[in-house]
Amino acid sequence: MQLGNKLRSFITNARHILYVSYKPGEERFKRTAKIVILGIILAGVLGLVIAIIISLLVTGSLALV
Repeated sequence: MQLGNKLRSFITNARHILYVSYKPGEERFKRTAKIVILGIILAGVLGLVIAIIISLLVTGSLALV
């Protein structure tokens, strides 16, 4: 495919995405932000728990460093 056709296809796809997308309302944005923050915290806590378990299994103490 030529460069011009690829560019035209990209522009067409980008216009379609902009056409079907919309700005979320304040309530939906807040709910999404809360869910994302909760997920980040959950992943951090899970990582800490795994690090503690591995530390206990390998060294027999809570030396996380």
